[in-house]
Amino acid sequence: MMMNCLQSWPEPIVRVQHLSDTAGIKNGVIPDRYVKKPTDRPHPEGADHNINIPVVDMAGLYSGEAATREKTAALIDEACREWGFFQVVNHGVSHALMGRVQEVWREFFKLPLEEKQKYANTPATYEGYGSRLGVEKGASLDWSDYFFLNYLPLSLRDPSKWPSHPPSCRELVGEYGEQVHQLCGKLMKIMSQNLGLREDDDLAEAFGGESELGACLRINYYPKCPQPHLALGLSAHSDPGGITILFPDEEVAGLQVRRGDHWITVKPIAKALVVNLGDQVEVVSNGRYKSVEHRVIVNSQKERVSLAFFYNPRGDMVIKPADHLVTEESPPLYPPTTYNQYRLYMRMRGPRGKSQVDSLNLTNTTTTTTTPDLHNYTS
Repeated sequence: MMMNCLQSWPEPIVRVQHLSDTAGIKNGVIPDRYVKKPTDRPHPEGADHNINIPVVDMAGLYSGEAATREKTAALIDEACREWGFFQVVNHGVSHALMGRVQEVWREFFKLPLEEKQKYANTPATYEGYGSRLGVEKGASLDWSDYFFLNYLPLSLRDPSKWPSHPPSCRELVGEYGEQVHQLCGKLMKIMSQNLGLREDDDLAEAFGGESELGACLRINYYPKCPQPHLALGLSAHSDPGGITILFPDEEVAGLQVRRGDHWITVKPIAKALVVNLGDQVEVVSNGRYKSVEHRVIVNSQKERVSLAFFYNPRGDMVIKPADHLVTEESPPLYPPTTYNQYRLYMRMRGPRGKSQVDSLNLTNTTTTTTTPDLHNYTS
């Protein structure tokens, strides 16, 4: 029965870009399905515009001076503990490649609707052209379309499901994915060191080992919205996986990160990448590092395109706090669970803040949410 509910969407899919570009919006009023509750709307007075997430120059990790390397590693550690988010510059991903891959996806979303519809996705794998997360009928919807594709493991990678138009799309996705994958590997080593794990690759091993890790790419398209104060491009959530590397739209800010009771609008730096920690890093670090709620606001004048690369555990890998971080004084905060079991929650219900990881915290007695059971789910 569970697999059946994952085979199709519960109601007809509406492409938000098509809605925005046509007469689908009357008198500048968005459909009720996209209007968020008053408590979830992006009120300007609830955002802090005076600060930004930390910025780390990764060149310091390769300095000939030990003090510079240690300082850079410490900055990453502090960002992981205090923010769960930071921007990186001198990250090793080609600036020229970043520009080309973002532009090719802009071209894709400008294609005729019937061409994009060839890649329409289903909730069984989410791979392809989509416009919603979660399969709850009647759920509040976000003001965005996306293209989701599998990158790793190779057994799940199927370039034939990647767009063939524009012609350079598949090649650029492959090149970009490889370079960002290498960046994730570097960050995992630094985090292992900062956490005091025994080996540099302990964090990667906790995810299933470098050769077995999962990775996927979601290209987000946020069309112009005539009532941006009522809608969200992506509702508040924490990422269910390991690390997310976001290449934001440098021209239009949209990402907001929760900081206490405020939302901070991230100010993009040219050719910087945004790093955020997912729930699985919080679990393996036994709460030393935190995943953090974030959301996306929309704009009435400009559309936005961003690329999110998700670096995740192997699907059937049992994720639990690292043995080296569990002591009598620091007992395990989270029970073991596989990543496949864990991510099904978001795939069925859509973004729901941090309710999933918080519900698993063994010290949290205020939530009763449970992870859906899962059998033979491998996508």
